[in-house]
Amino acid sequence: MIKKLIRKILGTKSKAARDANTPVVLGPEGHGIDPRLLSNNAVRVTSTLQEAGYEAFVVGGAVRDLLLGVKPKDFDIATNATPEQVKRLFRRAFIIGKRFQIVHVMFGNDLLEVTTFRGTTSANAPKDEHGRVLRDNTFGSQAEDAERRDFTINAMYYNPANQQVLDYHGGIEDIRAKTLRIIGVPEARYREDPVRMLRVVRFAAKLKFSIELETGAPIKVMAPLINNVPAARVFDEMLKLLMSGHALACLQQLRKEGLHHGLLPLLDVVLEQPLGFKFVTLALESTDSRIHAGKTVSPGFLFASLLWHQVLEKWEAYRAAGEQTIPALHLAADDVLDSQTEKLALQRKIGSDMRDIWAMQPRFERRTGKAPHKLLEHQRFRAGYDFLLLRCASGEIDAEIGEWWTDFYESDEASREDLISSASQPAGSGAGGAAKRKRGPRRGGRNRSGGGRGGEGGGSDAGGSPSHDGGGD
Repeated sequence: MIKKLIRKILGTKSKAARDANTPVVLGPEGHGIDPRLLSNNAVRVTSTLQEAGYEAFVVGGAVRDLLLGVKPKDFDIATNATPEQVKRLFRRAFIIGKRFQIVHVMFGNDLLEVTTFRGTTSANAPKDEHGRVLRDNTFGSQAEDAERRDFTINAMYYNPANQQVLDYHGGIEDIRAKTLRIIGVPEARYREDPVRMLRVVRFAAKLKFSIELETGAPIKVMAPLINNVPAARVFDEMLKLLMSGHALACLQQLRKEGLHHGLLPLLDVVLEQPLGFKFVTLALESTDSRIHAGKTVSPGFLFASLLWHQVLEKWEAYRAAGEQTIPALHLAADDVLDSQTEKLALQRKIGSDMRDIWAMQPRFERRTGKAPHKLLEHQRFRAGYDFLLLRCASGEIDAEIGEWWTDFYESDEASREDLISSASQPAGSGAGGAAKRKRGPRRGGRNRSGGGRGGEGGGSDAGGSPSHDGGGD
């Protein structure tokens, strides 16, 4: 205990005394990065820049993941070359960005982001009335670039050529201590870019790191600054958060830090209702498990799940006011999407997918005549069916409906007709049992834990959790 206290005191002093202009340099023995985890294209970009006489390093989250022994999904490169100089070196390179220009370098479908070292923020940089930096294309040294980065664990530079890590702000120590610490004065950094508060939550939940006391303290007070950020940026960050593989933990952390207001404003109400809580939890657990399994996830399905109970509440209200079922559902969807599109800048494609998923739900109630066959042909059937299974699993509707549709989806044509006949019979007639006994082989040899249409994965797994790749995306 005494040794830990001494190390803590000495560590605090060392951070305060560290010269932010001089990095700690670690060789392979000091950092333990496995070079095999590096992208060949990342090495190609850094070596091309270095051969042209420029400095070039793998930077940010990629270095953090490499230090944690995880293969990074994305590789960002930092260099002292200007965007124009970078663009000239690569055949497929595109300068993008208004707030700060960066270069996208393409190798097939592989995209690498190359950023020029940023200088310290100029006092003359355009800001809004709340202090958020609107545009800043100031270039600088590597030390200045490190100071501009948000967290210590994201401010390290790795040179594949000599396998050295340059650490300006104690990122290695914080990774080993599983601590998330912002660089600089937290209040000032959050005011410059309020999205950093969402990033704190995402990294803490994803990495299972604790948020350093001074880093976390201002968040609840400064949370309203998120409302001043363009909706498209907030949406991008929310999508990263929900697609992190730790969506449930992220949303719980958002609520804990008081950041969920204005993002999904009625989420609190949903999560306080037993059915709503179970439904959202099942949806997020399904999302997380698919991401960990390397499967695709449909953003439309995910947002349709998060906002479903808002739609459900309004749908019931419209029906109580005398609207017919289908028009009432469309009105409810319009209300929710209009409200959320303004706050979250939901893309048109995502909104369209959400409408399709919601609009299919009443159609699953119709299990007679040609209706089931027509619904099966819907291009978004898989997503709607998976959504139906979530509703069954959460207890919102009778599980028998989901079981019937699973049987119908997996059966041959003859057995499907038996199932339709059984659905037309009065309850207790025994026709359902007969239909199940007669059912022929399942289409394509699927079982309930197998892949969906086109081998994309789908249906319910052994635990009843649906997939949601969107059925054909």
